[in-house]
Amino acid sequence: MTTFLQTVLANIKDAGTAASLSKDAIELLSRAQREIRVSFPLARDTGSFEILEGYRVQWNDALGPFKGGIRFHHDVDLDEVRALACSMMVKCALMDIPMGGGKGGVVVRAKEYSDEEKERIMRLFARALGDVVGPEKDVPAPDVNTYPALMDAFADEYGKIVGIDAPGVITGKTIEHGGSEGRGGATGAGAFFVLQTIRPEVLPDRAITAVVQGFGNAGREIARRLEANGDRVIAVSDSKGAIQSESGLDIQKLVTHKSQTGTVVGFPGSSLISEDDLLALSCDVLVPAALENVITEKNADSIKAEIILEVANGPIDREADKILAGKSVTCIPDVLTNAGGVVVSYYEWHQNQNNERWTAPEVEERLISIMRKSSGLVLQRSKNLGATLRVAAYAIALERVLNAERGRGRLS
Repeated sequence: MTTFLQTVLANIKDAGTAASLSKDAIELLSRAQREIRVSFPLARDTGSFEILEGYRVQWNDALGPFKGGIRFHHDVDLDEVRALACSMMVKCALMDIPMGGGKGGVVVRAKEYSDEEKERIMRLFARALGDVVGPEKDVPAPDVNTYPALMDAFADEYGKIVGIDAPGVITGKTIEHGGSEGRGGATGAGAFFVLQTIRPEVLPDRAITAVVQGFGNAGREIARRLEANGDRVIAVSDSKGAIQSESGLDIQKLVTHKSQTGTVVGFPGSSLISEDDLLALSCDVLVPAALENVITEKNADSIKAEIILEVANGPIDREADKILAGKSVTCIPDVLTNAGGVVVSYYEWHQNQNNERWTAPEVEERLISIMRKSSGLVLQRSKNLGATLRVAAYAIALERVLNAERGRGRLS
């Protein structure tokens, strides 16, 4: 199986070749500008100590400050963070926002730590990165197993380091501490707007059936919006199991069920299925919204969806991508689909830097506009190149980054 990093770098090469970019340009965009590896001691609630390790990869800042989340997960490693940072470069450029690509993570089994311990981890990580982050340098955000209260802690700790209040050092904060309205559901909302732009090119004008793999913030939001649109969500999954209902799941009741039980499993009127069976269900749209590499050459042939909407980062590996293209499955790439989160993160940063406050309707109106515009550009470029949506999205992004590199005098 191709690793996530190998897949991302191969996407850059494919798109660079399709867009007739030089080998030097492709090589420049295929390397990180800086990689930071840190370790620090954590005092546990029990009084014991342990050493944790973390990473921050700053891929490219030609367009503006590095931008990308911080995840707490036991599988975090340098190659994963590299892949995510490179993807962030592509997302920011594709959305035409003035930020670059970065990513970070701490190697930790987050569910085994208390909220107080996780706050200490985030503060220690902020101190370890204090010299290389900042509102004009590198602006982190939430990611897997991190959340607004931890972003508040990062901003507070950074403020102590530099001696001033600097909420723009990080996004995804609580509203009370400089967060933006509309940030929580931005990834799922953005994905929905992308789907609404592209689906008429693939599917008849009718209600659709959808399967959502991963029922976190993004998965819940897109499921909610699909249901509100008159579409039918027939199956969902989370880390504890997968369920289906051919007549459609009541998403609001399912959200309540999960908040009460901690899982979608056991939802009244649904039946339990395996994760493999969920991915292979007959549906119009499959929404992988969990972790990377869930669709591989081992299960790609079993996919029956007409459209795969990549809400997760890198859910399809390179071999599977080729198989799906051969089956004429339309894959709407992650760098387009899930960019709503970074767009609203940029909006939060902009508000912080300019001492502004936007309402939720203002944020959504701006988000709709940028997601539809970007989707339309990707569709048109795909047709012009005779290439997949993935190649088209990368080509647009790479050209924008290279233009910025030339403007900075870093590339002739």
